[in-house]
Amino acid sequence: MEVFLPIAEVQINVILILFVSFVIGFLSGLFGVGGGFLMTPFLIFMGIPPAYAVANEANNILASSSSGALTHWFKKTLDIKIGWLIISGGLLGTFLGILTFSYFKGIGKIDLIIALSYMYVLAIIGSFMLRDGIMEIDRIKKKVIIKKKLHTHYWIHGLPFRMRFKTSKLYESALVPIILGIIVGFIAAIMGVGGAFLMVPAMIYLIGMPTKLVPGTSLFVTIFVTAFVTISHAFTYHTIDLLLVLILITGSIVGVHSGQKIGQKLKGSELKTLLALLMLSVGVLMAYETFFKKGTASLRIPTDQVAQISEMGKIIFNLSDKYPIVYGVSSIFIALGAGVLVSYIRRQISQKINKKTI
Repeated sequence: MEVFLPIAEVQINVILILFVSFVIGFLSGLFGVGGGFLMTPFLIFMGIPPAYAVANEANNILASSSSGALTHWFKKTLDIKIGWLIISGGLLGTFLGILTFSYFKGIGKIDLIIALSYMYVLAIIGSFMLRDGIMEIDRIKKKVIIKKKLHTHYWIHGLPFRMRFKTSKLYESALVPIILGIIVGFIAAIMGVGGAFLMVPAMIYLIGMPTKLVPGTSLFVTIFVTAFVTISHAFTYHTIDLLLVLILITGSIVGVHSGQKIGQKLKGSELKTLLALLMLSVGVLMAYETFFKKGTASLRIPTDQVAQISEMGKIIFNLSDKYPIVYGVSSIFIALGAGVLVSYIRRQISQKINKKTI
């Protein structure tokens, strides 16, 4: 089923995008991180220009993050105070990232910068996570027990503006989560990701948060960071394609909730190793696509069908062109609405199942 995207101005196969978004949403739920670091490269592999892939995946992440964060809110497994501090830094980082994005887009190098960012960030973080995962699995096999301190303190924790975080039972400088937010926001603006693959390990190892509070807090932060990224791209570059966003949201939200169920049955060390291998694989594929692949997109299904712009596509194009503010805000509310609705439905189903088992 071929469809022409009115804003990105490319032809896509809806079934393929739905399938890929479901699989990546499933992996996101399985590993407990946002799927932007996977979905954005795959959109590029499917022939969507990098600048459009970044913007539309940020909008998609907003939907899945709001759905996941609301679930953690119901369970009271997130630290709001730390979350707001990371968000304050994240908005500044996003602003700096958008300025950087604008500079490289202006000189015609943004596609290369996006590709290089994915290659290096995924390779570095994936290598560290693979090492840690293999070491943990080896210790488990050898039944080696390492005693760890409740909190490991670094010099950064002793910086000024120390605060007490009752939910996480921490007492450290407020600058730690703010600095983390700046880094995550900058990366989110350049790469079109929620930053969870960077934020989650930083929350555990740098901030020292309890593991059970990390996923919910990370998703809470991601809502605001990706919303700002989406608005910035919609207003500045007009790169949000609502038709593509709707397809991505449909596949990814269903996949995320399916993956969360399966992920509860796997061990943390196994998940970390699998995620690391996935990161390294995507990094290698991005390098191949950027420097060695010539011609058509790697993940495009061959077809002789030429898709024409639909009536819905014309409406989307006209709305984006004549009313950019309304269009940008609409993309935000569609993502948030979809995320909240799915989370609410899941909660209702869970409550009914619990009542039957009692």
